[in-house]
Amino acid sequence: MGWPERVYVPIESWFLAKTSFLTRTWMMLLFGAGYIVALSFLARAQWFTIPADSFVGCTSTYWLQNDACGLNGDLCTPFSNSTFEFRCPAQCTSVILQNPRAVGAALVDFVPLVVGGGNSGNASFPGSYRGDSFICAAAAHAGIIDDSKGGCATVSLVGTQGPFESVDAHGISSAAFPTFFPLSLRFSSSTALNQCSDLRNWALAFNIVSSCIVFFLLRPNHLVLYWCLVCMGFWHVIFFSQPSGAPPSVSTAIGTFLPTLFICHAFWEVAFRHVLPYFSQMPIERAVWYLAPFWPGVLFNILTDKIPIDRLLASDISKRSGAIVALVIIVIVLVPIVVNQLRVIRKTGWLPHYLGGYIIAGLIIMVLALLPDLQFRLHHYFAAMLLMPLTAFPTRLSAIYQGFVLGMFLNGVSAFGLDSILQTAAELQRDAPAGTQLPTFLTNSTNYNSSIPLSTQNILWDDFPLDNPAGWNGFALLVDDVERFIGDALNFSLAALDTTVPHFFRLAFQSDGKSGDFTRAATLWPNGTWTDPLPGPS
Repeated sequence: MGWPERVYVPIESWFLAKTSFLTRTWMMLLFGAGYIVALSFLARAQWFTIPADSFVGCTSTYWLQNDACGLNGDLCTPFSNSTFEFRCPAQCTSVILQNPRAVGAALVDFVPLVVGGGNSGNASFPGSYRGDSFICAAAAHAGIIDDSKGGCATVSLVGTQGPFESVDAHGISSAAFPTFFPLSLRFSSSTALNQCSDLRNWALAFNIVSSCIVFFLLRPNHLVLYWCLVCMGFWHVIFFSQPSGAPPSVSTAIGTFLPTLFICHAFWEVAFRHVLPYFSQMPIERAVWYLAPFWPGVLFNILTDKIPIDRLLASDISKRSGAIVALVIIVIVLVPIVVNQLRVIRKTGWLPHYLGGYIIAGLIIMVLALLPDLQFRLHHYFAAMLLMPLTAFPTRLSAIYQGFVLGMFLNGVSAFGLDSILQTAAELQRDAPAGTQLPTFLTNSTNYNSSIPLSTQNILWDDFPLDNPAGWNGFALLVDDVERFIGDALNFSLAALDTTVPHFFRLAFQSDGKSGDFTRAATLWPNGTWTDPLPGPS
């Protein structure tokens, strides 16, 4: 492969001459040792100065979805007289529900799950949150924690509260729930925990400055330069920008790091060794073209979290507003980039080889995607592996693409691991409905008799379907999002219900104690009006 003619800018030669004394090997070794020590102290301050059990994740809750807390919530006790000092990471308000979550008759999706926060109706506990609210998002909504830097607080369990009012505060709009719930939360800024601020922004600044020092001043040989970039990006994601746990598991990270090094070696052989050396006498250009796109690539998921696409799956894209438009825009941006790279490749005479390789890869992916009971998923680490060979040509645009694609790859493998590109429906389901059969309420808006007092009123539902391949042998009934009945009876007494607030009923079949999908909520209003459930699962 021939090199294009180099163009030198006078400032580059002047900069090389003035900083040549910094390029000695011992200085690079000294800097590397100092970097490792400084990174260790940053990671320690981030994760290991307060008890590990004080950390909560962005989706941590006290109350679990549907019937996961068991009959009457017995698996999620205590409901009151308990406090917990906790620490939240930064940016939890950007962690949202990816599937609809039932809150009474409403379905909440694509927002952090925060229920309540307005005056609860109890003067002793104004501003209570329902127990299934995301703890960190609710604390940010309450103004106790600064979402940009995380922090520590105390949560108190205050038992049955309600109704829960919707409030817009600190960039979050909470959901309303117009009845009572047995487990409620209150937050306080008082805590004995210290060193609570999330250091991810400081760590990012430290790593960006360190990478600039290596690229601009120390200028080791190309291979060392490349591996510095790989290691900085990988460990930044592990410890700071997208840790997989709180605190992150170093042993799991090491297990991912070794195959990551192997793939990155392939990146070097396929692409980087053909481009990075071209800029050896242009340290300023090299730093700009590689570092400017590299760090946005490392932060890929964070920078793109406002784009309404979480996974490149038809089921995900079809159900989220704006996802198709966003996908079209992404394709419009990518097409000219790929076409331009193909134009460069054609000039070198390598286009037939590339076309042959990508056609074979496309056929293999097509065959894999057609395997029964499996679905092909294009993880962004795998997309980076497909794109990297296109950048193996010494142009400035190739350098920019290499920096971004390498960062995107490191973001994917560090944050999510090397997940399989073939996954089952169960693996992709998350907490979405499974598509099981739904029971039917016999009580409806036509036959409900509001003249009968609740103390003697029952609601009814239909028996098991004749076509019963799942072997349903019981029912689970949620009343106000709490499991209040399990068994094979076809009715439930309303005698214990408060007549001053609405009540919500969701029903599911059970097979040997395991529930299928729950229906949407039927609603009984205080004035005796019965509203039938909407079709479909909740």
